[in-house]
This record gives sequence, structure tokens and C-alpha cells, in this order.
Amino acid sequence: MNALPCTIYVAFTGALLALVAGARSAQAARVVALLTALTVWGLTLYAASGFVPAAALQDLINIPWIPELGIRYHLAADGISLTLLVLTGLAATTGVLFSWNIGERVGEFFALYLALIGGVCGVFLSADAFALFVFYEIAIVPKYFLIANWGSTNREYGAMKLVLYSFAGSALVLAGVLWAYAAADGAGFGLAQLAEAATRFTHVQQLGMFALVFTGFAVLAGMFPFHTWAPTGHVAAPTAASMLLAGVVMKLGAYGCLRVAMPLFPVGFAFFQPAIAWLAIAGILYAGFVALVQEDFKFVIGYSSVSHMGFVLLGLAAANATAAGGAVLQMFSHGVIAGLLFAVVGRMVYERTHTRQLADLRAMPLHRLIPFAAVVFVLAGLASMGLPGFSGFPAELTILVGTWQTRPLWALAAAGGVLVAAAFTLRAIQVSFFGKVERVEVNAHHLPPITWPEKAGALLLLGATIYIGLCPDALLDWIRPALRSPLFHALFTGGAS
Repeated sequence: MNALPCTIYVAFTGALLALVAGARSAQAARVVALLTALTVWGLTLYAASGFVPAAALQDLINIPWIPELGIRYHLAADGISLTLLVLTGLAATTGVLFSWNIGERVGEFFALYLALIGGVCGVFLSADAFALFVFYEIAIVPKYFLIANWGSTNREYGAMKLVLYSFAGSALVLAGVLWAYAAADGAGFGLAQLAEAATRFTHVQQLGMFALVFTGFAVLAGMFPFHTWAPTGHVAAPTAASMLLAGVVMKLGAYGCLRVAMPLFPVGFAFFQPAIAWLAIAGILYAGFVALVQEDFKFVIGYSSVSHMGFVLLGLAAANATAAGGAVLQMFSHGVIAGLLFAVVGRMVYERTHTRQLADLRAMPLHRLIPFAAVVFVLAGLASMGLPGFSGFPAELTILVGTWQTRPLWALAAAGGVLVAAAFTLRAIQVSFFGKVERVEVNAHHLPPITWPEKAGALLLLGATIYIGLCPDALLDWIRPALRSPLFHALFTGGAS
């Protein structure tokens, strides 16, 4: 576990090295970025190999940072944070592989990319609310420049909308945390300290603080009706940024809800629990139906991502260990599957055909021109639908079973989202890769072949979703003990009442 803080330092150091290397050689910047991402992933796997699950956060670093305000540089980890760190390392590595074709300002691109990874790792390791907020902000800034400088359709608009939503959400989080800090008489920003102090807050304080903090984090998680930044940002972003945005950045919001808002303010959560559940269900169904009628291939995947994140929020709203465990498993599963779908659409298809319109793709025999992409997309689509054998199946099943234990009606309503997901996924597969070919563009016969970095990235992501689909306990054995900590016990007891 002591290797985990190094993921932060390695990512930021790699960002500086990539910037310097890029001034000399684009290829050198690519190699530096790949080695950095592999090192980050390797450190998480090394920590996982010796991880002993426990019902508490395990301290890694805890030193004073701003003593006058009680702020500490406190890093800690449990099975939940370790699961998401492994996902981050995998997403970082495959994102570099799918960005191997970047040819413009390569050093700057990978410097921003790796800085984002460093911020994400910091969020997942922070046990101090102020430190978590700082890393959260660090992760937001690179997103704007990655999309605005290397994106495609309406990139400036997409980047600005994403950042404005993100900063608005983070402002709510900061307001709620500062309110809690003041109400606790400045005892400190440690999550454990704030949770202990929160037991003395009034009912109104609990409601207000929870509403601010949860809403702020839920914006980044893509909760309905604050989800509109996500599809726009996904479409505008370059492939690697789309993979990170869906794969890990949206998870920051869900993680903040689970790690900060819910355990610190369980009384507030219990009050708003039904509203959160129904908003999550609305997001599942609404985004699914919107995806069903989209004609832009990337918008289909963008709205699909919002729909699947609704299952994460529903699992959190159900407020029991089964559903919450499924929500964390869904975070991992969605990160892998959405990253793979965006890689196929953005890199393998769009970069070769120069179109994302399903009407244009329907006229191309893509299953013959780029068969590797067709096979990968079909498998990723089946995983997204929750077919047994892929990670989406145990994740969504666990969420629905846990939700049934709390409110059967919620589970029944959300189950309709599984049917909608099957509809828009099968439509996308049929139209994009196996459409009726009435005419074939001349240059469609000469699409560049799939490169080795693309094949390697796709196989890594496919391997992850299949492995977790067949052996979900590999992650659940980490997650379940973490959910038995005293903080979560108080949350589940209060939330389910």
C-alpha cells in the first residue's frame, strides 16, 4: 500500500518529463507518457498484490500541511480507493496507446494528460477534505485544455461547458465543506474528524451541508438533470480525453458522493434518499432513450455513458452494502467499457472514415474494412448491455438486487434501463458496422489498418471486462470489507430507515 502515494508523484513528474521530451521529439514524449502510465498502473497492481482488506482506511501519509487551519496532507486507502486506482492506471495506459497518432504539440498534450492522472490519483487517496478538493480542482483544469486544443466538434463550446459545470459543482462542494468546518469549530478537515463532528450538527445543518456537497459531486457524476455537459464534452474531446472523462473523471463525482457527502451527513442523505434514487432512475431511462435516437455515433456513446452512471447513483441511493458494492463495481466496469467504446468510435472509426454520422457509416461495409474494430465494438456493446461473462453483468445485477432490498419499486423502474440499453446498443452495432450497403465510397476501400497500439489498448480493456465478468469477487473482496467500516455502517443504518 505504501507504493500508492507514488502514483501521484510519478504522474506529475511524468508530465514535466513529457513536456521537456516533446520539445525535442514527439516520439520521445509518447514513450515517456507510456512509461509513466505503465508505472502508475504497475504501482497500483503492486499495492494490490499485498493488499489486506480491512474495514477502515489504511493510513499512508499523514503530516501537517497548513497547521493553522487544521489542514493535513493525509493520504489513505481502502478497497474502494484501490479499485478505482487500478482502473485509473489501466485507463491511463490505454489512453496513451490510443493517442499514439497525436502529432500536434505532443509534449503539451501528454503533459496535460498525465497531470490529470495525477490529480485523479490524489482524489482517490485523500483522507482530508481540503486536500481532496485541491486534487479535484487539479484534475479539472487539464480537461479544458485537452478538449479546447485537441478536440473536434464544437471543441471550445464543449470544453467551456464541461469546465463551467465542473467549477460550479466544486464551488458547491467547497461551500458545504467550509460550512461543516466552521460548524465543527475549526477542528480540522480530516474526513474522520468532520464525520465525528457532524454527529453534533443540527438537522437543518445536516440537510444543507449534504445538499451542497452531494449536488456538487453529483454534477461531475452526470446526475440528471445536471448531465448535459457530459455528452457534449465526450463528443468534443479527443479520444484519450473521452476515455478518461468517461473512464475515471466521472468517477470522481460518484466517489465524492460515497466518500464525503454520504458518510459525513447521513441524516441529510436519509432525507434526500428518495429524490436521489428517482433522479438516478430518470437519468438511466432518459439518457437511454436519447441515445436510441442519436445519429452521431459519439453522442450515442456519450448518452450511454450517462445512462450507465445512473446505475452507480442508484446503487448509492439504495444505501445498503450490497447495492453500494455493486455501485463501486459498476464504476470500474463502466470505466473499462465506456473507455473501450469511445476508443473504437473516436480512434478506430472516426480517424479513418472522418465521419461519425450513422447515415454515412451505414453505407460503408466497416465489418469488412476494419474487422478488428467491428469485433471489438460488438464485444464492448455486449458488455455494455450487461451480458453474462462481462463486468457489466455482475455490477448491474448487484445494484438491482441491493436496490430491491431497499425499495423494490426502484429496482423495477431501473430494470427498464437494461432493455433500453439493449435497444440503443444493438441499433448502434447494426447501423454502424453491419448496415445495408447500397453504395460504397471509393476511398472506403482504403482505410488504414488497425495499428498495434490500438490493438494492444483494446485487448487490455477487453481482458479487464471479461476477467471481472468471470471473477467479480476479485474486486468485491476488496470493496465489501471497506463498506463495513463504522462510517458506512452509520450511513446504511440511517439511509435505509
